[in-house]
Amino acid sequence: MSGYGSTARVHDIDADIPAFPVYAGASSWLPEQAPLAMPRQTFDDASQQVVRRLDTRPQGLMGRRVAVFGSTLVVAALAMIAPVILCAREGFQPLEIVSLVLFGVLISAIACWFCSSLAGLIVLLTGREQDDLDFAPYPPMPKGRTALLMPLYNEDARAALARLGALDASLARLGASDAFDLFVLSDSTKDEAAAAEMQACIALRAHSGSKLFYRRRTENVERKAGNIADWTRTFGGAYEFMVVLDADSTMAGETVLRLVDAMERNPGVGLIQTAPTIIKAQTVFARLSQFGVRLYGRVAAAGLAWWAGSEASYWGHNAILRTRAFADCAGLPHLEGRKPFGGHIMSHDVVEAALLRRAGWAVHVTAALDGSCEETPPTVTDFIRRDHRWCQGNLQHLALIGAKGLNPISRLQLAMGCMAYISSPLWFASLVVGMAMQLQNPVDWASFWYILNPELSPFMLASLLGAVMLIGPKIMGFVLVLSRPGERRAFGGARQIAKGMAMEIALSAALAPILMVANTKAILKIVSGHDAGWATQQRDADGLAWSDAFRAMRWQMATGVLFVLGLCVRPDLATWFAPIVLPLLFAAPIAVFTSRVRTGDALAAKGWLVTPAEDAVSASPAVLFPAGRPVVEGAAPVWARRLSRAA
Repeated sequence: MSGYGSTARVHDIDADIPAFPVYAGASSWLPEQAPLAMPRQTFDDASQQVVRRLDTRPQGLMGRRVAVFGSTLVVAALAMIAPVILCAREGFQPLEIVSLVLFGVLISAIACWFCSSLAGLIVLLTGREQDDLDFAPYPPMPKGRTALLMPLYNEDARAALARLGALDASLARLGASDAFDLFVLSDSTKDEAAAAEMQACIALRAHSGSKLFYRRRTENVERKAGNIADWTRTFGGAYEFMVVLDADSTMAGETVLRLVDAMERNPGVGLIQTAPTIIKAQTVFARLSQFGVRLYGRVAAAGLAWWAGSEASYWGHNAILRTRAFADCAGLPHLEGRKPFGGHIMSHDVVEAALLRRAGWAVHVTAALDGSCEETPPTVTDFIRRDHRWCQGNLQHLALIGAKGLNPISRLQLAMGCMAYISSPLWFASLVVGMAMQLQNPVDWASFWYILNPELSPFMLASLLGAVMLIGPKIMGFVLVLSRPGERRAFGGARQIAKGMAMEIALSAALAPILMVANTKAILKIVSGHDAGWATQQRDADGLAWSDAFRAMRWQMATGVLFVLGLCVRPDLATWFAPIVLPLLFAAPIAVFTSRVRTGDALAAKGWLVTPAEDAVSASPAVLFPAGRPVVEGAAPVWARRLSRAA
């Protein structure tokens, strides 16, 4: 990371941005241009920071942060007591000091996640998730215009446009179509993908309630961030707000209307990020992710929203932004230096949120809205490929944490994003150091049986505390659903939820070492100068070939073999290292098992990893006025059809 200090150096390339971009395709697919200036920002000018009182800043926000981060320090300190006592018995050795430092960093991150989730559970149990923004149950018709943006990059156009069409149909049934325009923003490099996009757009345009526009860039400058910025500079002046979607995401019309209403009632808010749930999972891996997010995700999101307040983050999709605010202060500069640390900013979302907050705009995350959905990679190998790109983007943020003028909470969230990936090599290093320390000691078979017959000791108490912090947020999600009879029934009852949670914990524990090695490998490649590139995301798959699984998991299995060699010297440690070593040795079979749709369906049929049916439907429908445009029969969302039958 040569050339990066506390402040990232950037260069301005405004001259590289054409005033009127050239697009492929017929002009009839584009509206009249409404240019909006979007200057590139800089990270070395503290005067860019705007300090003012935010109307939506929650009362007592500082007290909330003291509660979360103070309890984090207390819990982490309690977990550190036993390791420190053990290492201090015969004096601190160099490896022991390294081990304690690694453990301290990791346990602090886990403690923060636990304490934040605990705050989220309390907020949700007491019904206070609406306190900060107070979303209207029956929002009025929007006063201004909003653009719904769906960027595409060599995607399955038919599936992506079906998601956009579901949102359009939902808005049409609410009578709100005239307040929204749909934009399909293509960055596709394959002509066959672009042809499929055009066909899907023609089919949707024939019966869409809102106007539909299609634009394909001839040059894919700066990937998705450049795609959105290019639209803002060319058409943003005609829209007060923009809702950014991903190709695999959709939202309920009620959710969008509540977001627009909240933005109109709070002119100081620049961005509101929803907490999407995962839908349409079929493989075991996807069902695992879907169950976890559906059961536990709200708790984590509510905790973040509680202590971040008006200084929250942005996850790049399923969010609403104030268009002019975004244009004025969120133009991304280029980082100096070569890829992978230099060039355009890859993980742009959290940086854009930080720039909005620096300019005096409030940024909120909310766990109060349902009807926000996305899909997930179907296999662990697809997940790892996507994570490699995200890892590179987050590591770029190391150069931005010290940028001038940023809010302290924005810096913290940049650091948390980095930590999400750096924790993997830290965990791997702690395992290697721990094994190296134990290899210096003789075999002690008492340690082999200790885990089967534990004693109440400071070491065991610290181990229990660590386990509670790891699975605590999962238990919190379980408690939340049990406290809500409607949701409990939708999940299939307490017993079925407990079954799903047990399997989720077991499979997540098996996948954790596999992902640890994958992220460690990714970081090593990035640091050595390898760019992750921009590959098309795989969103649908049924099964992973054994040859592909062994090829993809070779590093995991090799790492497992190395640990086995260490255990040959200290076989008494086998029971302690088994949860790490066994998943690594069987990484390929685990990848194949979790990639099967048939296996996922069979588990669901027996009540494992089952979630309530949810397909961008709001549990709180907001019935407005008759649609201003004709709506195709059958285009109504599920909740509207149910209401009409009930009437």
